[in-house]
Amino acid sequence: MATLMIQGTTSDAGKTTVVAGLCRALARRGVKVAPFKPQNMALNSAVTVDGGEIGRSTALQAQAAGVAAHSDMNPVLLKPESDKGAQVILAGQVHGSMAALDYHAYKSTARQTVLDCHRRLSERFDVIIAEGAGSPAEVNLREGDIANMGFAEAVDCPVLLVGDIDRGGVFAQLCGTLALVSDTENARIKGFVINRFRGDIGLLEPGLDWLSQREARPVLGVLPYLQGLWLDAEDSLSLEQALDEHEGEALRVVVPALPRISNHTDLDPLRLHPGIKLSLVGPDQPPPPADVILLPGSKNTRADLAWLRRQGWEARIRRHLRYGGRVLGICGGFQMLGEWIDDPDGVEGEPGGVAGLGWLAMTTTMLPRKQLKQVSGRIEHAGGHRSIHGYEIHQGVSRGPALSRPLLRLEGRDEGAVSEDGQVMGTYLHGLFDGPDACEALLARLGLDPQAQRHVDLNAHREQQLDRLADAIEQHLDMDALMRLLQ
Repeated sequence: MATLMIQGTTSDAGKTTVVAGLCRALARRGVKVAPFKPQNMALNSAVTVDGGEIGRSTALQAQAAGVAAHSDMNPVLLKPESDKGAQVILAGQVHGSMAALDYHAYKSTARQTVLDCHRRLSERFDVIIAEGAGSPAEVNLREGDIANMGFAEAVDCPVLLVGDIDRGGVFAQLCGTLALVSDTENARIKGFVINRFRGDIGLLEPGLDWLSQREARPVLGVLPYLQGLWLDAEDSLSLEQALDEHEGEALRVVVPALPRISNHTDLDPLRLHPGIKLSLVGPDQPPPPADVILLPGSKNTRADLAWLRRQGWEARIRRHLRYGGRVLGICGGFQMLGEWIDDPDGVEGEPGGVAGLGWLAMTTTMLPRKQLKQVSGRIEHAGGHRSIHGYEIHQGVSRGPALSRPLLRLEGRDEGAVSEDGQVMGTYLHGLFDGPDACEALLARLGLDPQAQRHVDLNAHREQQLDRLADAIEQHLDMDALMRLLQ
């Protein structure tokens, strides 16, 4: 077993894409490889083959490696519930909620979970490509670190440092990081990767030579800026990126960008669909005209519902429905559409309840135990049925007459709800648009003209993008030097 860790000079330097590309490139060479992220903070998550929950980006990297996502691949997942606290997922299961300072003190205990998960992975795979979080130069977080150099030192693995040249100042990023880590950590960094380069490489080469001489280690690769590269987002949500223009008629889907939006990767198939114009609306932004208003998942349903009301969405949705529009709620958004949300145990904050938007006759009770499972079933379409696959991640149970008109049939049980007039519908199922058949059926229910339907196979698109990324890794990274590090 060999472990190589990819760390970055900043968040979003490209660690996730480099790890995914390496996993795919090594897997294509016949290497039995697995991704590993000791600690992640993200609201986009996935359900694993063993019934756990890990960050979405790690699940993507597992797909790149050609293996099933497992909870050992992301031992610590932090899901922010507020600006100062998060739900802590350990080895795939809910451990509890902690304030930031409390978790900082708890890291020494979480460290053992990280090492246990890494050990189990190392018994099943030949190579582990680990991903850091943020930057190893965050001196305020050094004590008890398990996300970056603390992990690398514990398992004694080499590190490659990634810098993002598209942001500017890449040489300062790299040299500054080396200056701020300890001597032993500095020595652990075996080379550099410069990411997102565009232009004439000849203009960059003098800087590469200077960097290699100054820091006495090589630049192992300069990865190009891959225009239009699409991969599942780790967590961040770009409002600008989602405002795509379409020629001709399109179904206009408008999504309020909730402060604690979770699993917004549900929207990716809609973003890619040529018959859909998807618009995400941030705080205090005027929404465009809509055919469908989609309420996405939320890590704190009551808090995001209060935000919706402050932003005027309740009246906006009422007017939208009066003029024949449709509304779809997913997970937390589904709960908001009911009549009441009760949280007696304070799962998502202070104990208490709040009135929902009231368009589906149901109530939701938050429970400490989280539902985590991959599911499959069917949805009615054009007089028949289409298969649908997805996953559930929620801590609420909904009951009421609205559920007698289900949206889906999953593994022998009804799921979701549809209003009597068919305008309002909701489901707990994430990934519901991922399969082309299910996507076509759901979009027909939402009003997309059959003439505008196109098959969008998200998984096939993801595979194509992973291969494109691996091709760039093979072409622009010194794979021989990397294989020597792994040996």
